[in-house]
Amino acid sequence: MLKNISPLISPALLKILAEMGHGDEIILADAFFPAHSLGPQVVRADGLPVDALLAAIIPLFELDSYTPPLVMMAPGAGDELDPAVEARYLQALFGKGSHPPVARIDRYAFYQRARGAFAIVLTGETAKYGNILLKKGVTPIF
Repeated sequence: MLKNISPLISPALLKILAEMGHGDEIILADAFFPAHSLGPQVVRADGLPVDALLAAIIPLFELDSYTPPLVMMAPGAGDELDPAVEARYLQALFGKGSHPPVARIDRYAFYQRARGAFAIVLTGETAKYGNILLKKGVTPIF
């Protein structure tokens, strides 16, 4: 265990976050996401909801400031989103503060982005359309 790093972040996930460069993307996927068939490395976070992982990751992870750093899957035709899912994710990332907008792309475009992602974290999230993509920015030197 390390100081100031959430115990929700496994050693495998910590390694992935450290290896990512600016512009790399990571998917935090719901439990139903076809992660293993899409190609990039997959790390499992079974049983953990996405919002808990987002809250653990964001202190370690600079979001991109040049392009939309948050992307979620848009609902399919005739389907509806639960706005509480996005609200829960934004609360975990930013609290009550301001935040960049969340871009929504259709399912197949999201799968295509996932194929090119640095990694996919397969979580225990069960919310419908509970997938989110984070684009890493330049980490400031303190």
